[in-house]
Amino acid sequence: MTPTLRSLVSAAVLAMLALPAAAQTATPAPAEAAPASTPAQAPATQPDYWQGAEDAPVEMIEYASFTCGHCAAFHNDVYPQLKAEYIDTGKVRFTQRDVYFDEPGLWAGILARCGGEEKFYPIAGMLFEKQREWLGAKTGDELAANLRKIGAAAGFSGEQMDACWKDQAKVESLLATFQQNAVADKIEGTPTFIIGGETVRNAPWEELKAKIDEKLAAAPTAAN
Repeated sequence: MTPTLRSLVSAAVLAMLALPAAAQTATPAPAEAAPASTPAQAPATQPDYWQGAEDAPVEMIEYASFTCGHCAAFHNDVYPQLKAEYIDTGKVRFTQRDVYFDEPGLWAGILARCGGEEKFYPIAGMLFEKQREWLGAKTGDELAANLRKIGAAAGFSGEQMDACWKDQAKVESLLATFQQNAVADKIEGTPTFIIGGETVRNAPWEELKAKIDEKLAAAPTAAN
């Protein structure tokens, strides 16, 4: 693990440990920790939520943080083109994997996955589109209220959001998934893309498009 990646993982773990304190500022408290006598079990990992045809010739993975401005720019300005030209046409199979820099990003990630695969990308889209609004909160109360507005727009009740934020096992699972994936793929910042097995740092659409086209041309079953 590189020093940069170690710091990201540590920040995410510290964010989880800080959640009970955040509850004092209206952010939902996580479930109580299990008794010390309970045998420790490794948390389960979360599945990827893929978009596009399963037999698409090129797979594209994006590592993104909901508090990353460059990630928001990608999703607001570039992702619609990627989806229209490559994902929806069966050329690229795409998934977004979370990176947790901080506590707000972790809470946003929990909210994005609250409704499972069906609601993940619509909620992720709202979080990126309205990033400056919800992330501009000055207090924990305001942050919680901002995220609740997005959750409500996605159709969640307050009780549903509370249940997701209080699910300690789910939080631990999200962190374990982030750590496992980021270590395996040597992720050091966001957004980072893995296109056809090749790591590509944040780049303009023209460069990403050129790399996708290069991988499609090399794929034995490239779509026309």
